[in-house]
Amino acid sequence: MLIKCSDANTAPAIELTPLIDMVFLLLIFFLVATTFKQEEREMQIALPFASSAGPISGALRELIVNVRADGGIVVGGRSIEGDDLRSLIADAVAVNPQQKVTVRGDREAAYSHIVSVLDICKGSGVQEPYLDTMLQK
Repeated sequence: MLIKCSDANTAPAIELTPLIDMVFLLLIFFLVATTFKQEEREMQIALPFASSAGPISGALRELIVNVRADGGIVVGGRSIEGDDLRSLIADAVAVNPQQKVTVRGDREAAYSHIVSVLDICKGSGVQEPYLDTMLQK
């Protein structure tokens, strides 16, 4: 008598139930962790006064200087003059000697306008101002 084994024809299967359980557990963990972090910020705490209030360590924030086609200088969405840019960069370098400055010049701007902004950056104490370009497709 010939007996057929039913397991011989079946392909190996991957159990998805433990995988789905782990995904849901991770999802719940991240939702709860995010909620706790938010509640920590929203607590009503009266912070003490300090003579030099501010964060203990400040992240390095890059200063982006845009040069328009007509030679105008735009920093943070507002137009400024060269002298104002010089004082702005000098103040930033005084706070952070490794201040990063990126100069973004319009492709139609005269190179002399971009060079003047780079000169202001170097004169204000920025060691290596960056020139930003766009990748051509």
